[in-house]
Amino acid sequence: MKKIIVVFLIVLISGCSRDSSVKHIKIGHGLDQSHPVHKAMLYLAEKAEEKSKGQLKISVYPSQQLGTERECLELLQIGSLGMTKVSSSVLEGFAPDFKVFSLPFIFRNDEHKFAFFEGELGKKLLTSTEKYWLRGLCYYDAGSRSFYTKDKPVLTPDDLAGLKIRTQESPTSVKLVNALGASATPISWGELYTALQQGVVDGAENNPPSFYLSRHYEVCKHYSLNEHTSVPDVLLISTVIWNDLTSTQQRWLQEAADESYEYQKNLWQEATQNALEEVQKSGVKVYYPDKATFAEKVESLIEEFKSEPQIYKLIQQIKAIK
Repeated sequence: MKKIIVVFLIVLISGCSRDSSVKHIKIGHGLDQSHPVHKAMLYLAEKAEEKSKGQLKISVYPSQQLGTERECLELLQIGSLGMTKVSSSVLEGFAPDFKVFSLPFIFRNDEHKFAFFEGELGKKLLTSTEKYWLRGLCYYDAGSRSFYTKDKPVLTPDDLAGLKIRTQESPTSVKLVNALGASATPISWGELYTALQQGVVDGAENNPPSFYLSRHYEVCKHYSLNEHTSVPDVLLISTVIWNDLTSTQQRWLQEAADESYEYQKNLWQEATQNALEEVQKSGVKVYYPDKATFAEKVESLIEEFKSEPQIYKLIQQIKAIK
């Protein structure tokens, strides 16, 4: 019976129609409808339809309606889902070069980060996923990830000792959190609120809008902005679906994605400021620890990548961006 249901669902959410005149593409993702990234994808859908005069119709399904991030990626690979948005930490399990974003303090500041996203190096990384039946269309800013905890603040790496901290399903993220002294515990985003409530984990790490919109601040009253990683979201399309589009339709879709990236950048800045204000109104204490103590603790992680020449070269190229 389970197998029958799975086959039915795959047929039901078929990524793109075969109608030669109109392409219907579905985007599945795990975020809430109020999230800036969800709003950016709605903007993309609007722009794609506008540019194509109705030839491209994109529907967006939030909140894991079509599966978890990993499940959506797998559906993209076989062409049963058109597009998805995933964290690059999850994407690294499919396209290993994306593990670079899970490394600590890889970007100096926002200007450095955006220079990478918008430059040739960033665009090259997006399209490098095609050999895995996925094509990156754009990045979405996800700010910087910091620790939030239930019982005590994290002001130095020593404060993480003995704590179980939820991480994404990313080997590099797990390694980072363990290196800082905590016990990394991968849990899917949709299960995290309950895991925090029940004490399965003592805390997690994420950016301010996600901390706020997930309502994790109801359980975790300490938020320490050490900003250890800047892990972007990535908008992807199945190569099965991409190759089914004409070159003109591909251009329209890419232009819409690029415009949604710019739109989301502005939304993100507003959402970050609003999130920090709102969680503090709800009793959360926000701390600004010395980032240098965290950076020193995990400096050796980057040096370990000397054994992976391709990744190490990418790290050096990113650092060289002015």
